[in-house]
Amino acid sequence: MTTYKHAVISRILTVLIAAGTIFAAPAQEPAAVYMTRDISPQGMIAVYEALGATLEGSVAVKLSTGEAGNSYYLQPSLIADLVHKVNGTIVECNTAYGGSRASTALHRQVAEDHGFTAIADVDIMDADGEIRIPVSGGGHLSFNIVGKTFPDYDSVLVLSHFKGHPMAGFGGAIKNISIGFASASGKVNIHSAGTRTSGSIFHRDQDAFLESMAEAAKSVSDSKNGDLVYISVMNNLSIDCDCTSNPAEPDMHDIGILASLDPVALDKACLDLVYAAPDGESLISRIESRNGIHTVEHAEAIGLGTQVYRLVSLDE
Repeated sequence: MTTYKHAVISRILTVLIAAGTIFAAPAQEPAAVYMTRDISPQGMIAVYEALGATLEGSVAVKLSTGEAGNSYYLQPSLIADLVHKVNGTIVECNTAYGGSRASTALHRQVAEDHGFTAIADVDIMDADGEIRIPVSGGGHLSFNIVGKTFPDYDSVLVLSHFKGHPMAGFGGAIKNISIGFASASGKVNIHSAGTRTSGSIFHRDQDAFLESMAEAAKSVSDSKNGDLVYISVMNNLSIDCDCTSNPAEPDMHDIGILASLDPVALDKACLDLVYAAPDGESLISRIESRNGIHTVEHAEAIGLGTQVYRLVSLDE
Protein backbone atom coordinates (compact mmCIF):
# COMPACT_ATOMS: atom_id res chain seq x y z
CA MET A 1 0.00 0.00 0.00
CA THR A 2 1.36 3.44 -0.92
CA THR A 3 2.27 6.16 1.52
CA TYR A 4 -0.49 8.27 0.00
CA LYS A 5 -3.13 5.66 0.79
CA HIS A 6 -1.79 5.23 4.31
CA ALA A 7 -2.10 8.98 4.83
CA VAL A 8 -5.67 9.03 3.57
CA ILE A 9 -6.70 6.15 5.83
CA SER A 10 -4.97 7.73 8.82
CA ARG A 11 -6.79 11.01 8.37
CA ILE A 12 -10.16 9.34 7.79
CA LEU A 13 -9.70 7.55 11.11
CA THR A 14 -8.84 10.86 12.76
CA VAL A 15 -12.09 12.39 11.48
CA LEU A 16 -14.09 9.39 12.71
CA ILE A 17 -12.45 9.52 16.11
CA ALA A 18 -13.07 13.25 16.41
CA ALA A 19 -16.72 12.81 15.40
CA GLY A 20 -17.23 10.17 18.05
CA THR A 21 -17.76 7.32 15.58
CA ILE A 22 -14.64 5.61 16.92
CA PHE A 23 -13.66 6.11 20.53
CA ALA A 24 -10.08 6.75 21.55
CA ALA A 25 -8.33 8.09 24.62
CA PRO A 26 -6.50 11.27 23.56
CA ALA A 27 -3.49 12.35 25.56
CA GLN A 28 -5.00 15.78 26.08
CA GLU A 29 -8.34 17.53 26.10
CA PRO A 30 -9.57 17.87 22.51
CA ALA A 31 -10.33 21.31 21.13
CA ALA A 32 -13.88 21.87 19.91
CA VAL A 33 -14.27 22.48 16.18
CA TYR A 34 -17.79 23.38 15.06
CA MET A 35 -18.96 22.70 11.52
CA THR A 36 -21.89 23.38 9.25
CA ARG A 37 -22.27 22.43 5.61
CA ASP A 38 -24.44 25.52 5.14
CA ILE A 39 -22.09 27.92 3.37
CA SER A 40 -24.21 31.02 3.76
CA PRO A 41 -24.34 34.19 5.88
CA GLN A 42 -26.54 32.24 8.31
CA GLY A 43 -23.94 29.47 8.47
CA MET A 44 -21.23 32.02 9.28
CA ILE A 45 -23.29 33.38 12.16
CA ALA A 46 -24.13 29.87 13.39
CA VAL A 47 -20.51 28.70 13.74
CA TYR A 48 -19.50 31.96 15.40
CA GLU A 49 -22.29 31.75 17.96
CA ALA A 50 -21.53 28.07 18.63
CA LEU A 51 -18.11 29.09 19.96
CA GLY A 52 -19.72 31.07 22.77
CA ALA A 53 -17.00 33.70 22.53
CA THR A 54 -17.44 37.46 22.58
CA LEU A 55 -14.97 39.63 20.74
CA GLU A 56 -14.62 42.85 22.68
CA GLY A 57 -13.24 46.30 22.06
CA SER A 58 -11.91 47.21 18.64
CA VAL A 59 -12.25 44.10 16.46
CA ALA A 60 -9.96 43.37 13.52
CA VAL A 61 -11.40 41.08 10.86
CA LYS A 62 -8.43 39.39 9.23
CA LEU A 63 -9.08 38.03 5.74
CA SER A 64 -7.60 38.07 2.27
CA THR A 65 -9.02 40.66 -0.09
CA GLY A 66 -7.82 38.47 -2.98
CA GLU A 67 -5.52 39.28 -5.86
CA ALA A 68 -6.98 41.11 -8.86
CA GLY A 69 -8.21 38.49 -11.32
CA ASN A 70 -8.99 35.99 -8.56
CA SER A 71 -12.65 35.30 -7.72
CA TYR A 72 -12.30 32.52 -5.13
CA TYR A 73 -11.71 34.75 -2.07
CA LEU A 74 -14.42 34.95 0.60
CA GLN A 75 -17.22 37.01 -0.91
CA PRO A 76 -18.38 40.13 0.95
CA SER A 77 -21.97 38.92 0.66
CA LEU A 78 -21.02 35.79 2.63
CA ILE A 79 -19.23 37.53 5.49
CA ALA A 80 -20.97 40.92 5.77
CA ASP A 81 -23.55 39.94 8.40
CA LEU A 82 -20.88 38.50 10.68
CA VAL A 83 -18.54 41.46 10.18
CA HIS A 84 -21.41 43.78 11.14
CA LYS A 85 -22.31 41.60 14.13
CA VAL A 86 -18.85 42.12 15.65
CA ASN A 87 -18.61 45.73 14.40
CA GLY A 88 -15.30 44.79 12.81
CA THR A 89 -12.72 46.54 10.66
CA ILE A 90 -11.30 44.49 7.79
CA VAL A 91 -7.50 44.41 8.04
CA GLU A 92 -4.79 43.43 5.59
CA CYS A 93 -1.12 44.07 4.90
CA ASN A 94 0.63 44.67 1.59
CA THR A 95 2.26 41.82 -0.30
CA ALA A 96 5.95 41.17 -0.84
CA TYR A 97 5.77 39.53 -4.27
CA GLY A 98 4.49 42.37 -6.44
CA GLY A 99 1.07 42.03 -7.98
CA SER A 100 -1.99 44.20 -7.45
CA ARG A 101 -1.67 44.51 -3.65
CA ALA A 102 2.01 45.41 -3.30
CA SER A 103 1.31 49.09 -2.60
CA THR A 104 -1.31 50.62 -0.35
CA ALA A 105 -3.04 52.54 -3.15
CA LEU A 106 -3.34 49.48 -5.37
CA HIS A 107 -4.37 47.32 -2.42
CA ARG A 108 -7.17 49.71 -1.45
CA GLN A 109 -8.38 49.69 -5.04
CA VAL A 110 -8.54 45.89 -5.09
CA ALA A 111 -10.41 45.90 -1.77
CA GLU A 112 -12.91 48.32 -3.30
CA ASP A 113 -13.18 46.41 -6.58
CA HIS A 114 -13.83 43.17 -4.68
CA GLY A 115 -16.58 44.76 -2.60
CA PHE A 116 -14.96 44.88 0.84
CA THR A 117 -15.03 48.64 1.33
CA ALA A 118 -18.79 48.52 0.78
CA ILE A 119 -19.35 46.37 3.89
CA ALA A 120 -16.80 47.74 6.39
CA ASP A 121 -13.85 50.03 6.95
CA VAL A 122 -10.66 48.55 5.51
CA ASP A 123 -7.31 49.12 7.21
CA ILE A 124 -4.12 48.38 5.27
CA MET A 125 -2.17 47.97 8.49
CA ASP A 126 1.32 48.71 7.14
CA ALA A 127 0.28 51.74 5.09
CA ASP A 128 2.16 54.03 7.48
CA GLY A 129 4.83 51.68 8.71
CA GLU A 130 5.42 48.56 10.73
CA ILE A 131 6.35 47.37 14.21
CA ARG A 132 8.11 44.35 15.65
CA ILE A 133 6.46 41.99 18.12
CA PRO A 134 8.34 39.29 20.03
CA VAL A 135 8.34 35.61 19.12
CA SER A 136 8.46 33.35 22.16
CA GLY A 137 9.92 29.85 21.88
CA GLY A 138 10.72 30.07 18.20
CA GLY A 139 13.49 28.11 16.56
CA HIS A 140 13.91 30.54 13.66
CA LEU A 141 12.25 33.87 14.45
CA SER A 142 13.09 36.14 17.37
CA PHE A 143 10.63 38.80 16.19
CA ASN A 144 7.71 39.18 13.81
CA ILE A 145 7.13 42.33 11.75
CA VAL A 146 3.50 43.38 11.50
CA GLY A 147 1.57 46.42 10.34
CA LYS A 148 1.87 49.58 12.45
CA THR A 149 -1.82 49.60 13.43
CA PHE A 150 -1.73 46.06 14.83
CA PRO A 151 -1.84 47.29 18.48
CA ASP A 152 -4.98 49.35 17.73
CA TYR A 153 -7.14 46.22 17.87
CA ASP A 154 -8.20 44.42 21.03
CA SER A 155 -9.42 41.20 19.46
CA VAL A 156 -9.45 39.45 16.08
CA LEU A 157 -12.00 37.61 13.99
CA VAL A 158 -9.92 35.44 11.65
CA LEU A 159 -11.85 34.61 8.48
CA SER A 160 -9.87 32.20 6.33
CA HIS A 161 -10.61 30.68 2.98
CA PHE A 162 -9.14 27.19 3.27
CA LYS A 163 -7.46 26.20 -0.01
CA GLY A 164 -4.18 25.08 -1.50
CA HIS A 165 -1.09 27.24 -1.76
CA PRO A 166 1.86 27.11 -4.21
CA MET A 167 4.46 27.65 -1.46
CA ALA A 168 2.89 26.54 1.84
CA GLY A 169 0.88 23.61 0.46
CA PHE A 170 -2.30 24.96 1.98
CA GLY A 171 -3.60 28.17 3.45
CA GLY A 172 -5.77 28.24 6.54
CA ALA A 173 -5.97 29.91 9.93
CA ILE A 174 -2.26 29.67 10.81
CA LYS A 175 -1.13 31.17 7.54
CA ASN A 176 -3.77 33.89 7.74
CA ILE A 177 -2.48 35.26 11.04
CA SER A 178 1.20 34.80 10.21
CA ILE A 179 1.80 35.84 6.60
CA GLY A 180 -1.47 37.78 6.66
CA PHE A 181 -0.59 40.09 9.54
CA ALA A 182 3.04 40.49 8.43
CA SER A 183 4.09 43.65 6.62
CA ALA A 184 5.90 43.24 3.32
CA SER A 185 9.27 43.00 5.09
CA GLY A 186 7.69 40.77 7.70
CA LYS A 187 6.60 38.39 4.95
CA VAL A 188 10.20 38.19 3.72
CA ASN A 189 11.33 37.57 7.30
CA ILE A 190 8.96 34.60 7.60
CA HIS A 191 9.69 33.17 4.17
CA SER A 192 13.43 33.36 4.79
CA ALA A 193 13.09 31.80 8.27
CA GLY A 194 14.41 34.93 9.93
CA THR A 195 17.51 35.39 7.79
CA ARG A 196 16.50 38.64 6.04
CA THR A 197 13.80 41.30 5.87
CA SER A 198 14.17 42.37 2.24
CA GLY A 199 14.62 40.72 -1.10
CA SER A 200 13.02 37.64 -2.56
CA ILE A 201 10.35 35.65 -0.71
CA PHE A 202 11.60 32.44 -2.30
CA HIS A 203 13.38 30.12 0.09
CA ARG A 204 15.47 26.95 0.03
CA ASP A 205 14.55 25.31 3.32
CA GLN A 206 10.87 24.44 3.05
CA ASP A 207 10.44 23.11 6.58
CA ALA A 208 12.14 26.17 8.07
CA PHE A 209 9.67 28.38 6.21
CA LEU A 210 6.70 26.34 7.44
CA GLU A 211 8.00 26.42 10.99
CA SER A 212 8.50 30.19 10.76
CA MET A 213 4.86 30.62 9.75
CA ALA A 214 3.81 28.76 12.87
CA GLU A 215 6.14 30.86 15.03
CA ALA A 216 4.84 34.12 13.56
CA ALA A 217 1.27 32.95 14.13
CA LYS A 218 2.03 32.25 17.78
CA SER A 219 3.48 35.74 18.20
CA VAL A 220 0.20 37.23 16.95
CA SER A 221 -1.86 35.04 19.29
CA ASP A 222 0.42 35.85 22.24
CA SER A 223 0.26 39.57 21.51
CA LYS A 224 -3.55 39.50 21.61
CA ASN A 225 -3.61 37.26 24.71
CA GLY A 226 -5.46 34.64 22.71
CA ASP A 227 -8.42 36.94 22.00
CA LEU A 228 -8.93 35.51 18.53
CA VAL A 229 -11.80 33.56 16.97
CA TYR A 230 -11.07 31.42 13.93
CA ILE A 231 -13.51 30.60 11.12
CA SER A 232 -12.48 28.79 7.94
CA VAL A 233 -14.65 28.39 4.86
CA MET A 234 -14.00 25.29 2.77
CA ASN A 235 -15.37 26.28 -0.61
CA ASN A 236 -13.82 26.93 -4.03
CA LEU A 237 -11.12 24.44 -3.05
CA SER A 238 -8.44 25.23 -5.60
CA ILE A 239 -4.87 24.00 -5.28
CA ASP A 240 -3.87 27.68 -5.50
CA CYS A 241 -4.37 30.57 -3.11
CA ASP A 242 -6.37 33.78 -3.23
CA CYS A 243 -3.05 35.59 -3.72
CA THR A 244 -2.82 34.15 -7.26
CA SER A 245 -4.28 36.21 -10.09
CA ASN A 246 -4.94 33.17 -12.26
CA PRO A 247 -5.59 30.23 -9.91
CA ALA A 248 -6.35 26.68 -10.97
CA GLU A 249 -10.06 25.96 -11.04
CA PRO A 250 -11.44 24.00 -8.07
CA ASP A 251 -11.85 20.32 -8.85
CA MET A 252 -13.53 19.15 -5.65
CA HIS A 253 -16.85 19.85 -3.98
CA ASP A 254 -17.42 22.47 -1.31
CA ILE A 255 -17.30 21.07 2.24
CA GLY A 256 -18.58 23.65 4.72
CA ILE A 257 -17.69 26.23 7.36
CA LEU A 258 -15.63 25.33 10.43
CA ALA A 259 -14.85 27.37 13.54
CA SER A 260 -12.68 27.01 16.64
CA LEU A 261 -10.85 28.96 19.30
CA ASP A 262 -7.79 26.85 18.42
CA PRO A 263 -6.13 27.54 15.04
CA VAL A 264 -4.14 24.30 15.07
CA ALA A 265 -7.22 22.17 15.67
CA LEU A 266 -9.10 24.11 13.00
CA ASP A 267 -6.42 23.66 10.34
CA LYS A 268 -6.07 19.99 11.26
CA ALA A 269 -9.82 19.41 10.98
CA CYS A 270 -9.86 21.06 7.56
CA LEU A 271 -6.94 18.94 6.42
CA ASP A 272 -8.64 15.77 7.64
CA LEU A 273 -11.82 16.63 5.76
CA VAL A 274 -9.83 17.13 2.55
CA TYR A 275 -8.14 13.76 3.02
CA ALA A 276 -11.52 12.12 3.70
CA ALA A 277 -13.13 13.66 0.61
CA PRO A 278 -13.58 11.38 -2.42
CA ASP A 279 -12.37 14.11 -4.79
CA GLY A 280 -9.50 15.64 -2.83
CA GLU A 281 -6.58 14.06 -4.69
CA SER A 282 -5.33 17.24 -6.39
CA LEU A 283 -5.37 19.28 -3.20
CA ILE A 284 -3.81 16.43 -1.21
CA SER A 285 -1.03 16.23 -3.79
CA ARG A 286 -0.37 19.97 -3.47
CA ILE A 287 -0.31 19.76 0.34
CA GLU A 288 2.05 16.77 0.41
CA SER A 289 4.37 18.16 -2.27
CA ARG A 290 5.09 21.10 0.05
CA ASN A 291 4.99 19.07 3.30
CA GLY A 292 2.17 21.39 4.36
CA ILE A 293 1.12 19.34 7.38
CA HIS A 294 4.43 20.26 9.03
CA THR A 295 3.09 23.75 9.74
CA VAL A 296 0.42 22.24 11.98
CA GLU A 297 2.93 19.88 13.59
CA HIS A 298 5.31 22.70 14.51
CA ALA A 299 2.49 24.96 15.67
CA GLU A 300 1.41 22.27 18.11
CA ALA A 301 5.01 21.67 19.23
CA ILE A 302 5.53 25.34 20.18
CA GLY A 303 2.22 25.60 22.02
CA LEU A 304 -0.04 27.47 19.60
CA GLY A 305 -2.71 24.78 19.90
CA THR A 306 -3.47 21.08 19.59
CA GLN A 307 -4.10 18.69 16.73
CA VAL A 308 -6.48 16.74 18.97
CA TYR A 309 -10.03 17.90 18.35
CA ARG A 310 -13.67 16.89 18.40
CA LEU A 311 -15.75 17.80 15.39
CA VAL A 312 -19.21 19.05 16.36
CA SER A 313 -21.80 19.21 13.60
CA LEU A 314 -24.35 22.01 13.81
CA ASP A 315 -26.53 20.41 11.14
CA GLU A 316 -27.91 17.56 13.27
